[in-house]
Amino acid sequence: MKRVRVLISGRVQGVFFRVFTRDAAIQRGVTGWVRNLVDGRVEAAFEGREEQVDQMVAWCQEGSPGSRVDRVEIHQEPCQGEFTSFEIRYRGP
Repeated sequence: MKRVRVLISGRVQGVFFRVFTRDAAIQRGVTGWVRNLVDGRVEAAFEGREEQVDQMVAWCQEGSPGSRVDRVEIHQEPCQGEFTSFEIRYRGP
């Protein structure tokens, strides 16, 4: 199992990025969350089998239709098994 937190910069708000991220995570069997940040970035936490989490990171680097991804910061975190699904959260710090 693997867990990462990613910060995505670019044109990623107002283009349904969170919805597409949720759908991609569910399709791959990844749990966690995604949310907009007040600084214009999107933050997400992905947890699951290593291959599926890596696929989500790759997906974030491409982005959703209508988005433009300029940068993806990847932070490895300890896998905690705290999630049972993938959800959209609303605005973080």
